[in-house]
Order: sequence, then C-alpha cells, then structure tokens
Amino acid sequence: MKELIVNRVTGWDTACVTSLLRLRSRSSVLKIFTFVSHSGDGYLYPLIAVLIYLLVPSSARDFILAGSIAYAFEMTLYKLLKNCIRRNRPCHAMIGVTNGVATMDTFSFPSGHTAAAFVMTTLFYYFFPLCAIAVLLWACIIGFSRVYLGVHYPTDILAGTFLGMGSAAAGIALVM
Repeated sequence: MKELIVNRVTGWDTACVTSLLRLRSRSSVLKIFTFVSHSGDGYLYPLIAVLIYLLVPSSARDFILAGSIAYAFEMTLYKLLKNCIRRNRPCHAMIGVTNGVATMDTFSFPSGHTAAAFVMTTLFYYFFPLCAIAVLLWACIIGFSRVYLGVHYPTDILAGTFLGMGSAAAGIALVM
C-alpha cells in the first residue's frame, strides 16, 4: 500500500515537473524566477527583522523572538526530514531536467526555501496582517520558482509550506 501511494505521488510530481519545464524556454522568465528563488536564500530574513525593529519597535520583540523560535524548529525539522527521506531532486532524478540554480545539497524533500518563506508569511499574518497578502504571494512565487527551476517537486513545496506554517505557529504559541 505504501509503495502504491509513493509511486502515485512520484508519478504525479514527475508529470507536473515535466509540464512546467516545457515553459522554461524563455531566458527572461528563467532570470526572473532565479531572482525570486534567491530572495528566499535566507539573507533577507535578518534584514526584515532589523526593519521591523526600526519601523515597528512595539511589535519587534515578539516578532523577532517568535521568528527565532520558528526558524529553529523549521531548520531542525527540515534537516531531519531531508536526511531521513533522501529524495533526489528532479534535476538529478529525471532525464532531461536541468537545475536552473545551484543547490546546497542533493535532496529535495522538503523545500527549505518554501518552508522559510512560509515561516515569514505566517509571522506576518499574525503580527502584521495588512502586509500578509504581499508576503504570501512572495512565498508562493518562491515555491513555484523552485519547481520551475527543476530543483523541487510540487509535493516538496507542499511539505515546505506546512513545515513553515507549523514552525511559525509553534514559535508564536510559545511567545504569545
């Protein structure tokens, strides 16, 4: 039963990646999604914390504390899942699929970029709901870009989404 489910999910994932990569012929679109993907590399998150500290000092302490706890959960679970599941990236597992960006490791499940972006989305939803839609769109585009660039399957993105939201919810619950 487990093998049947895994095979069906893998078949669906492979079909989605194959369909999406047919759209990758335009270099300008590839550059845009490469840029978006790199915006989730992690360097923006401390900058966002500093900006919140400067612009909204009354919420900064709780936001930064909840975010620090959330990212600690997210990174721990991300590393654990990556190394236990060891799912190869589409660019390594599928014939004709190349990676549009360099990756730091071999494995794809879950998407760390997506998880981190959804930590930020959930934090914004809780602390700054007026900004949450913009941050949500950015996080969704990061997830899409990772599939478009051939380094993740759609289910990696889905898992990263839930990992990020759950980690942020835990961070918020511990602080508030």
